[in-house]
Amino acid sequence: MRLHEASGTGGGIQRSGKRSGRSGWQAEYMSADTGRLIRQLRVAKGWSQGRLASELSKLSGCTMTREYISRHWESGKTEPSAFWLRHLAAALDCPQELLEADVNRRRFLSHLAATSIAPAVASDLLSQGFSTRLHASGPTVEEWEATLARYGTDYMSQGAATIQQRLAADLVVLQQQLDSPRMWAIAARLMTLFAKTYPGSDGNKAIAWYRMAAEAADRSEDIDIRVWVRGRAAIALGYEGAALPVAHTFADQALAISERSSLGRLNSLWGKAHAAVLEGDVRTARELVDEGRREFDRSYSEEQTSDYAVPWWRVNVFLSLLAARLGDEKLAVQAQEDARAELPAQLPRFATHLAMHRGLMLVRAGDRQQGVALARAALDALPPEKHSLTLRMLMSEIAGVGNPGSARRFTTDPRLDRTT
Repeated sequence: MRLHEASGTGGGIQRSGKRSGRSGWQAEYMSADTGRLIRQLRVAKGWSQGRLASELSKLSGCTMTREYISRHWESGKTEPSAFWLRHLAAALDCPQELLEADVNRRRFLSHLAATSIAPAVASDLLSQGFSTRLHASGPTVEEWEATLARYGTDYMSQGAATIQQRLAADLVVLQQQLDSPRMWAIAARLMTLFAKTYPGSDGNKAIAWYRMAAEAADRSEDIDIRVWVRGRAAIALGYEGAALPVAHTFADQALAISERSSLGRLNSLWGKAHAAVLEGDVRTARELVDEGRREFDRSYSEEQTSDYAVPWWRVNVFLSLLAARLGDEKLAVQAQEDARAELPAQLPRFATHLAMHRGLMLVRAGDRQQGVALARAALDALPPEKHSLTLRMLMSEIAGVGNPGSARRFTTDPRLDRTT
């Protein structure tokens, strides 16, 4: 059967938006939107238009050509019919609902992280969207900034799966609006959060997202954003004991961009301090602790419950783990007391961090059995949906008899995030 023969009742190569009852601009938008999505999914699989045409011809028994895909679908001129949507979904390994309509697509994307498409396609789909800088109507800049602020608060207490689903959906929308430095600034911070919630089965993906977030920050033309994104990546990786050379690189970049006091600079110093102690450079680690304390005095946050903030209790969480890794019991105990004194009750995950730091102190002091038991009890007391990759990696470090290298593994549990 030739291509045009599939256009009869029940088949149909394309559906016209104008004949479906949509207004003209809605039809044009939806066709273009579907076309972009087809291209993103195709590119994510590493296929050319010719390869997609060949696969569709095999699946459908009808002839599809590269030219038709290019001129009609991916150009946004027409939308595929139900007949071709079914075969496109099969060829591109995605649910048909993703391709069918805006409402279904948005509903699908809200569950992106929990579906079979997430590990194989989601990251590449988002990456391609950002790199091509899609343009479409959507929330205003002010609405995006309000969304960004909500994420900063929600991230501190909600589970990784919930945050990741929401982020994936919003990033797909946001990537179509990157038409100003201000929008790139918003994207950079959301991409940083996405990197931190990425499942640890592929640690390189998280690092790739941090790097892309840094590139997005550069497009914002905002020095504070450029420094913050790199600093946040540095403290996340340094605290976890993961990819230490990358942590140093992000921190060094941030410190080189600006010497002005800022939260990004603060995070960079503490990230480098953690990386240094894990590499055995105790002298440098202690020097960075002193510098980090001085920086905190200049750039601390009054905000208590946002991921974009570093208040007194949070910097002491940084110090608590670093002191435990150093084996400095006096410094660690004081940091833990200072952190607990001001830690908001609605952030139990960070109380778990502090309890596990005590376990690490015991292990460093030679009481491995008691230290591991204390840390395990603290982790088990936290509801599983609030667990993070960071806590699991910390547990591995503690169970590894104080060997930091044991913490440099990435979990395969998709429920876990990378929060610190």
